[in-house]
Amino acid sequence: MIAFVRGNFVHKTPATVWVDVQGVGYELQISLHTYSKIQNLEKGQLFTYLQVKEDAHTLFGFFETREKELFIHLISVSGVGAATARMVLSSLKPEEVAAAIVQGNTRVLEGIKGIGKKSAERIILELRDKMTKSNFDSNISPLINNTLEQEALNALMTLGIARNTGEQAIRKVLANHPELGQVEDIIKKALKTI
Repeated sequence: MIAFVRGNFVHKTPATVWVDVQGVGYELQISLHTYSKIQNLEKGQLFTYLQVKEDAHTLFGFFETREKELFIHLISVSGVGAATARMVLSSLKPEEVAAAIVQGNTRVLEGIKGIGKKSAERIILELRDKMTKSNFDSNISPLINNTLEQEALNALMTLGIARNTGEQAIRKVLANHPELGQVEDIIKKALKTI
């Protein structure tokens, strides 16, 4: 309904900002991530999400569209409300949240206040495919933080091979040859399996 607001930031706290749009003041709930981006600005534009409930209409503000998209994804998960989603985005940068989801890293999510093991698992289960399909961050790979695998995947993608194809080939190679310790060897064998 309201896609964004642009105006003067007349009052800012780490949790809210008042935006004066031609004499009309909008109160937006924000994350620490957004606050860190606007704390030194006097005016600007924030992307918004309007949550309508029986007892309140709450406007949430985001400095970047990807933070807004991530917020919408998070509140779509059962058991994750707007307050929890805002806490997630205040604790981690959007790209860190997306990386934790894509890589299935429950520990990172469990480190956020209000997120337990079951909530973290639910978030990953419900959002992993959406994150991977929407290319939320093209640098995130489901391959767990293994630099050899990541380097090999980057090389394959540079050669024009699709991310999913490259990931499957690398997994196959490492399953059959766990002793491989050189990126070049992994790439050569992966190319043979594609």
